[in-house]
Amino acid sequence: MRLLLPLLLAPALSGCVVGTVASTAVDLATLPVKAVSAGVDAVTTSQSEADQKRGRELRREEERRGREARAMAERCRRGRPLPTDVCGTVQPR
Repeated sequence: MRLLLPLLLAPALSGCVVGTVASTAVDLATLPVKAVSAGVDAVTTSQSEADQKRGRELRREEERRGREARAMAERCRRGRPLPTDVCGTVQPR
């Protein structure tokens, strides 16, 4: 009886082993392709990524200019402008 049970289960288990071996072989075959494509993707920049980067740079520049303009307006309001500040003085005609 002990010998009969493993013999009956052997065909059922062999399909699992063959499927696992085939799956592992496919994974090993595609591994180099995946590694190379990941490396290329890490090195190159897509157009959308470049656009996003440029947009971030423009927003940072606008924020910096806004801070400088507010600081200049505050200096002018206090009556202590820098020589480079353009205060809103009205010239008579």
